[in-house]
Amino acid sequence: MKVGYIGVGNMGGPMCRNLIKKSNHAITVFDLNAAAVKTCTDLGATAGKSIADVTKGADIVMTSLPMPKDVEAVALGDNGILANIDKGKTYIDLSTNAPSMVKKIGAAMAAKGIAMLDAPVSGGTTGAEAGTIAVIVGGEKKTFDDALPVLQSFSANVLHMGPLGSGTVAKLVNNMLSFCNLAALSEGMMLGTTYGLDPEKLLNVIANSSGNSNAVKAFASRVLPGLYSPPSFALDLAYKDLHLALELGDELGVPLQQGASTHNLQRLAKGMGWGPDDSSSIMRVYETMLRRKVKP
Repeated sequence: MKVGYIGVGNMGGPMCRNLIKKSNHAITVFDLNAAAVKTCTDLGATAGKSIADVTKGADIVMTSLPMPKDVEAVALGDNGILANIDKGKTYIDLSTNAPSMVKKIGAAMAAKGIAMLDAPVSGGTTGAEAGTIAVIVGGEKKTFDDALPVLQSFSANVLHMGPLGSGTVAKLVNNMLSFCNLAALSEGMMLGTTYGLDPEKLLNVIANSSGNSNAVKAFASRVLPGLYSPPSFALDLAYKDLHLALELGDELGVPLQQGASTHNLQRLAKGMGWGPDDSSSIMRVYETMLRRKVKP
């Protein structure tokens, strides 16, 4: 099978490299970063000269891009995927996109006879490297079943959620909860350590009690040692994902009070210059305001 892969950065890169190593597909990659492309060609992929070059003749074209506008430009733009993909082939977007954008691109693809899956991923760069990342998929079941072996080459957890757009909505809900958990944990840790509790001991209590969440791992590995860069998941991207969730709440008329509060905390952290750093940098807002570290 011929696979075109567009976007081999922090997330797309390790997923693509696992695809190369764990399958026998002919893979052509494209990215604006030549060094990122080389990490894939060193393993056997072919470097494409353009989006069109990657798309022409491919059975499956995949994208892993930062923003909905980037996905739209690559998928529907001049000489993009839609202009070059053959009828009957499949387009898979691994980005965290806006549900409305997924539907827009899906409709354009369908008009040309192209099947589409929205397949955002969760698990961070560590999960992408290890191949344990979750791929959360929306689209027709037959399209999903046909693409499943390709997706399983870089993910041990491929989940079909329903029609096109379902994967994206599930990903946004998951990320909103993750960010809210981290915000609540940051607040609680600052409260406890301000009283004088040892941060490692307090975190251990939380990890083994009802307050536990996946955010505890991020706090232990990032916040306590102060390792915010390079990010596992950048604050800028977390802010974008939560913004998309809040937009969906507006569209559906669902109040998202915790999400909105966490989004404002992320906005403060971005305003303080930590957008490129790890999303756990929201803890630094509390540390800056109170002029003390959670771990002295």
